[in-house]
Amino acid sequence: MQGFSLNDAATKIIATVGPACDTVEKLSALIRCGADIFRINTAHGDREQHEQVLANIRTAAEQTGCHVGVLLDLSGPKLRLGQLMVDPFRCEYGAEVIFIRGDQPLAPNHFPSSYKRLIDELRAGDRVMLADGTVSLVVNRVTNNEAHCQVTGGGEIRSRQGINLPGVKLSVSAMRPADVDNAIWGAQNGIDFISLSFVRTAEDVHSLKNLLVSYESQALAIAKIEKPEALEQLEQIVDAADAVMVARGDLGVEIDVAETPVAQKRIIRVCREKCKPVIVATQMLESMHHNRRPTRAEASDVANAILDGADACMLSGETAIGDYPEEAVATMNRIMVHTEQKLLVEDIKSSPKTQRVHPITSAVTDAATAIAESINAKLIVIVTHSGGTAWVKSKSRSRIPTIGASDNPAALRRMSLLWGIKPLFLPEFDDTERLFDQISRWGCEKGLLTTGDNVVFVTGSGVIQKAHNVLVVHTVGQG
Repeated sequence: MQGFSLNDAATKIIATVGPACDTVEKLSALIRCGADIFRINTAHGDREQHEQVLANIRTAAEQTGCHVGVLLDLSGPKLRLGQLMVDPFRCEYGAEVIFIRGDQPLAPNHFPSSYKRLIDELRAGDRVMLADGTVSLVVNRVTNNEAHCQVTGGGEIRSRQGINLPGVKLSVSAMRPADVDNAIWGAQNGIDFISLSFVRTAEDVHSLKNLLVSYESQALAIAKIEKPEALEQLEQIVDAADAVMVARGDLGVEIDVAETPVAQKRIIRVCREKCKPVIVATQMLESMHHNRRPTRAEASDVANAILDGADACMLSGETAIGDYPEEAVATMNRIMVHTEQKLLVEDIKSSPKTQRVHPITSAVTDAATAIAESINAKLIVIVTHSGGTAWVKSKSRSRIPTIGASDNPAALRRMSLLWGIKPLFLPEFDDTERLFDQISRWGCEKGLLTTGDNVVFVTGSGVIQKAHNVLVVHTVGQG
């Protein structure tokens, strides 16, 4: 029972792995700074690189004694520019640029695309955004092999940068062959979370989940909300997914950027109502790519996501390619800790219910939180094989330190996404007296407990023989 700290934030930190942090040494440092989950972005790198990153993450987790999770991010039907004739290319305001069919541009203003049906699906009047919205175009006319556009917002673009088509309904499948291949690899290698980009319907999520089930994977399916169609079917998508990500980069291009903050709050609220973990992602500490300190606006952005009810916040380029990946994680952790000190404990009676666990489990877990608050317990210990009981507890937002104890390493890694739950490996807990003694001794050794402290224990279904759920208040040093 090593590598455990209650000093980190209750809100979880997801750090994207890239050249700036992909060694075992760097990954271990990020874990010590507060990273709970590492993201492998399949839009970059190849299978050999992904395998090496996964091996390095697991080595770092073993060396630090922490049960960090791994999130495999499927790139989905992301439309991208092909190879430009002039790279980078400056799009001047008012100039004409032409999307072409095929891969061979004949002039600097000819743009190939990774999406073969792009010309077929564009219409005069459609808007096109390039490079995360920094360059904007409007389609003037479309021929059999070309879409002629006028630049309405100038800027510089590069090969392979993203194409967004706000309001355009595309026929592209949610999971491309490369996504299916990556998802299968993730399922076969024990990946903990798999996220699907550009989800438009609940059926998109079910497609991923069915694939994972067919490979007997217990990975949680995360739906990334970044399309207007997803906002139209938000409730159904949240119901279908195991967790949700507010992917603000593409979402802020697909819808008016002025609408993005309200959309973020709505997504978080729906996830809270439906007891689904929600991640806020993209440009949270963007300036820390090249600076050791964030802007005040960025610090406020992280804090507001926490106050709204986010379970996790994600760092992208800040850790993948930034100059200060350790500082970015440590800074986010520090903002979270200070923000969480101001959180008001919610009325447990109003906490959301979930279909993931039996209603008795939900009732017992809610009662445990209420009892722990009323007696000023030092710890809440959720003992669970699958992690389902901890899932419910995380939604209470109690500030009493909570341990998710399990003998199942995969369940512990999945708990890395749950707000306020600190995963702890406990090899044997079938005997209640031994369980209480193990936790008491461990807590005293770590300086978390002293004689006379109260600890509230909740055991999930099947942990203790012939008991559906057990709630026990144990006083340290009193047997």
